[in-house]
Amino acid sequence: MIERYTLPEMKQIWSDENKFQKWLDVEIAACEAMAELGQIPRQALENIKAGAAFTVERILEIEEVTRHDVIAFLTCVAEHVGEDSKYIHMGLTSSDVVDTAQCVRLKEAGELLLRRLEKLRQVLLDKAVEHRETLMIGRTHGIHAEPMTFGLKMLLWVAETERNMERLQSAVKTVSVGAISGAVGTYANIDPKIEAYVCRKLGLKPARVSTQILQRDRHAEYLCTLAVVASSLDKFATEIRNLQRTDILEAEEYFNKGQKGSSAMPHKRNPITAENVSGLARVVRANAMVALENVPLWHERDISHSSAERVVFPDSTTALDFMIYRFTGIMEKLLVYPENMKRNLEKTLGLVFSQRVLLALVDKGLTRERAYELVQRNAMEAWASGKKFKDLLDADQDIRSHLSSEELEGLFDYGYHLKYMDDIYARFGL
Repeated sequence: MIERYTLPEMKQIWSDENKFQKWLDVEIAACEAMAELGQIPRQALENIKAGAAFTVERILEIEEVTRHDVIAFLTCVAEHVGEDSKYIHMGLTSSDVVDTAQCVRLKEAGELLLRRLEKLRQVLLDKAVEHRETLMIGRTHGIHAEPMTFGLKMLLWVAETERNMERLQSAVKTVSVGAISGAVGTYANIDPKIEAYVCRKLGLKPARVSTQILQRDRHAEYLCTLAVVASSLDKFATEIRNLQRTDILEAEEYFNKGQKGSSAMPHKRNPITAENVSGLARVVRANAMVALENVPLWHERDISHSSAERVVFPDSTTALDFMIYRFTGIMEKLLVYPENMKRNLEKTLGLVFSQRVLLALVDKGLTRERAYELVQRNAMEAWASGKKFKDLLDADQDIRSHLSSEELEGLFDYGYHLKYMDDIYARFGL
């Protein structure tokens, strides 16, 4: 499914063409630094820059023989450059190129995801403004609790999305590093100035210390951050799925003309896109565990992380890109039903005001325990009989000895629950 819907920007980042181009960028930048230091002739550098090229097909053809992707890449480039190719990769080890270039791609992917999240944040913010006063029931344990607004629900998601953006910005910074330090990180055959030049040119920072590779706690932080973002989207999507249930139907995914919900039941309008988001979140979370297991490698490196990373880096970033894009689409076209929200709000015949009555009785001098007992007694009768909660309270002499009919009437006011809504919105500059 992801392959069918892969968005072109992320697909390009993880393409073989881009991978080898980033490798070439590292190699040429290293050559430029070496020429600056007088380690290779200036003319050789110009020849390398003029001639360096590759084709993915040729690299893969060579790799069939070499069984080593970096050597196949270097051999292919050498075919285009000629004799001066001897200066390419001088003093470097494969991981210098692969890890540094990979961090460039992780940075690119992270920045794309941040742009997607910013768009989602704005869509959610617009919904929060639109439904600032759209009254609905708040639910705890799946049970009606007290009134709130749909806008407040959206504002909660705005805040969580902003936190996710901050997390991802930090994770991108953590992974935006490079290492051109040789076989075990000692710079024995490569000047640290070359590493500094390459990283600066590629928009990275040199790792303070490395082995043959960059340490995988960085990559684990990145993938775990993607998992947190995916879990937030799963949470949002799960709420949409619940609100679309037939017995609730307060919000619903847009149903396109000609769309079908079931092969057997023509009436079905299923929240399939939200379900897709929830399902893919499981993949991103599982991949985070792979990244955590890649942290403990043998000594200065082994290769056990490499095969897994070829799967989890493109898969997690691509899946999350798809998830954000599709969930943003859900929210842009979300169908909201305020009349159903009002109907559901009134299903319990006023029980949502039980705390208000409790507090009013306490204000009249009752102990909290006695007030709770009186209110709960009437609440349980309302549940059992289907009678209006306010009518039961009004007929209860223990209640009436403390609260008049007029006072009870004043307690059953939805506006009471919204009196601080402006204070919450003000925290968002709204």
